[in-house]
Amino acid sequence: MRLNRAVILGTAVALLVCAQAQAATPELSTTNRLQDRRVIAAGQRSYAEAFADGRFYANGWHITGEMGGVWAPPLKLVDGVWFGIGNTWIGQATRFFSGWGYTRYQLPGTAGLRLTRIDFAPDAHRAVLFALTMTNPGATRTVTVRVDAHSELMGAYPWASTTPSASANLPDHGRFNGRELVFTDNGSIGGGAPFHHYAALVASNRTPASGTAAATGGNFRGPQPGTVCAATDSTSLPSACDDGPFGKGTGGQLRYRIRIPAHGSRTLWIAVAGSDRGLGAARSELAGALSDPAGELVAKIASRRALATNTQVSLPGDPLLAGAIEWGKQNLADLTQTASDLQIRWTNQGKQFPPPLGTVPFVRWFGAGFPDYPWIFATDAEYTAFAAVAVGQFTTIEDHLRALRDISDILNNRSGIVVHETVSDGSVYFGHDSQTTNADGSKTNDFNTDETVKFPSAVALVWRWTGDNRFRDEMYDFAKRNMEVVAHNLLGPNGWPTGSGNVERPGMGSEKLDNAVYFMRGLYDLADMASSKGDTDTATWATTLADKLRAQFEAAWWDSTAGQYADSLQPPADTQLYQKYWIGVTPMEAQLTQGDQVTPGVATYDHGFPALAGRETQDFSGVRPGNLGLFHTGVGGASGGDFEIFSLGTGIQAVGEGNYGRLGPDQQQRYTDASAETMFSEPITGNTPDEQPGAMPEIFPSTPAFDPSKGIPPNIDRCWTCRSMFMQAWGNYGTAWSVVAQQLGVRPFLGDGALQVVPQVPPDQPSVAGQNIRLGDGSIDVYAAHAANRYETRYETRLLVHGLHLRSLQIGHTLPRGTTPATVLVNGQSVHDATVRTTNRGVEVTVPVHGDGLHTLVVVTTA
Repeated sequence: MRLNRAVILGTAVALLVCAQAQAATPELSTTNRLQDRRVIAAGQRSYAEAFADGRFYANGWHITGEMGGVWAPPLKLVDGVWFGIGNTWIGQATRFFSGWGYTRYQLPGTAGLRLTRIDFAPDAHRAVLFALTMTNPGATRTVTVRVDAHSELMGAYPWASTTPSASANLPDHGRFNGRELVFTDNGSIGGGAPFHHYAALVASNRTPASGTAAATGGNFRGPQPGTVCAATDSTSLPSACDDGPFGKGTGGQLRYRIRIPAHGSRTLWIAVAGSDRGLGAARSELAGALSDPAGELVAKIASRRALATNTQVSLPGDPLLAGAIEWGKQNLADLTQTASDLQIRWTNQGKQFPPPLGTVPFVRWFGAGFPDYPWIFATDAEYTAFAAVAVGQFTTIEDHLRALRDISDILNNRSGIVVHETVSDGSVYFGHDSQTTNADGSKTNDFNTDETVKFPSAVALVWRWTGDNRFRDEMYDFAKRNMEVVAHNLLGPNGWPTGSGNVERPGMGSEKLDNAVYFMRGLYDLADMASSKGDTDTATWATTLADKLRAQFEAAWWDSTAGQYADSLQPPADTQLYQKYWIGVTPMEAQLTQGDQVTPGVATYDHGFPALAGRETQDFSGVRPGNLGLFHTGVGGASGGDFEIFSLGTGIQAVGEGNYGRLGPDQQQRYTDASAETMFSEPITGNTPDEQPGAMPEIFPSTPAFDPSKGIPPNIDRCWTCRSMFMQAWGNYGTAWSVVAQQLGVRPFLGDGALQVVPQVPPDQPSVAGQNIRLGDGSIDVYAAHAANRYETRYETRLLVHGLHLRSLQIGHTLPRGTTPATVLVNGQSVHDATVRTTNRGVEVTVPVHGDGLHTLVVVTTA
């Protein structure tokens, strides 16, 4: 594994494809097990999931084997595209590169030519572009390039296990029209589904010398034989499977004659474009993609480089974490998608397909993960929101929250319940405000309570970081209804919310810990927004209820025997159930905000600090190396333990550690670096990435010390339908938030006209810094350092120039718990009225300052 983080200039890398592109991006590369690694090249309207050897193998489980290939949500277009020179198919790539917004393949020499391929998805079109660059080391020559494409027109829903199922997929029809491969699928899959008009086109901006297509059932997969793996096959790796049981595509081939000058290069651009609105719309997308493909690549690179300028962190003591944040920004951009005209229908967990209840005209969202969770989730967004604001990706998270509101209000008739999971065509799998009657007569909600109680906090978070009162006003009514529907319909006898939370496992009490924690936080956040709007009645109600629950929290939830918080309570006596789930960390992870005062962690210090230490033991986090985070369920917990390590649970542990000032190498850094290692250099895979270099996966591998056989193997060792997501959004919460909000201490309350900067430098590191951290339309640079008993904070704001006028600016630093400041200097002047406050983080020393520009704080503690 080789990590190449240097910026590549000139005609290197992507730049071989066109004279216009003059600079590429940082890249990560690998040569290890390329055929086993899924990779993505994504845009906002389309994406291509391939393998790092350049081939397209069947993989994924929602629609068995069909989650890869080229997609233009909510429509799959083709299984893949393959290239050959003359009569020889180009072999598997010898090295793979992840770039910002593109993927690159170093291909084996073929027919005397040096070859490279770049895949990318322009953000403006429902199309993916493939650039095959051929370099000729000898005399001028003309070669024939063959391009195979295998179609697979199918919607993102139905799935393999639903009614109707993906088995209703209709056969594709193919033809060659003299310039393009044309694939269509017109009809209805039945079961109440409407008549559809799907179309995909494959073509170049060059005229082909010839072409051919199979009307139906053609293979056309280049060197891949077309092996169809059965749904029951739970052992084959993806590279053994070319299709799954639901494939009904066809294929075709284009041939181009290309003259390559002596010692020169030529690029063949191939576009795959399509639409679920018929052939005319597909042609429009194709024309847009091929009008200037080189220019599209230049624009793509420029947009990703611009995104990278936000939140540029420098962590001299932890460059691995800095790299994770840098590439996490690109992960979130890769997962950003859009779709139009979503037909909202309640499928009741795939049991029905009724007529739509309404239409949402446009949505933009952070997909949860590639390849099986690319659609719209609530809980994923509510955690990803923290990463999004920390790295300045405000527009997407605002649009995602709008989408959840619009879908929920149509689906749930404005009840305030938040939808759980919506496919990009509008099919809702779960999250309806109804109940299912079980075989024993009991009833189960068809929604998760946690997504409703977390929603107001996500809105308030975005409002505080952007200062966007219009967004607050737009979302306020829905956020208010979120809290009201829970308070009026879902509270148990002692005031705790009932219903499912993040852990979807049987045997829990009806009142879940995470729901309780996030309900209190949501009430305070609603109260803040209500106060800012002058809604005194709502502010008073929400604050009063939150205060009441907070006062009884420790007595109700702390399990003194276990030294941890109970996972759930069972009414009427609120009996504690302690099952060692990861949600036991949420009392330490969630922070409470009232006005411009933050309480880091709901748990008291006396309980939270040792509870976090307990989670660091081998019963909860295993033994390193070989374990990269927090187990879903600890040893001896429910079902004996679940040793999956989710990026989300690991991120929550990292944030919890930060809230209690536990930033050391065996504390927060253990968990932030765990997430980073999966992106770059995972010990369990021989110091290679989990799958795609630079991508944070959903689930990390593990080897429990007490029984390694109960561990979770890395994705690259798992079968074609057995894998978790190779890129997942929510884990970036644990990396980006831990640095920006905790180590750098950036606390904006822009909607309330205030900003605090109160960093805390990890004890074994000399300094932390961040540049161009977005605050509304402005930004801030922060530097913090400590040496011996001297602590320094510097920050420079650019707010006034962007129209942000704040009533309160504070500069501060968080000292270790138990220390006392002896001297405080602000901008070189001694200060005697500093505010000193002990929190779960430590001793916070803050001083008010005035005006934009550079401010410096130095605190010297007593010896």
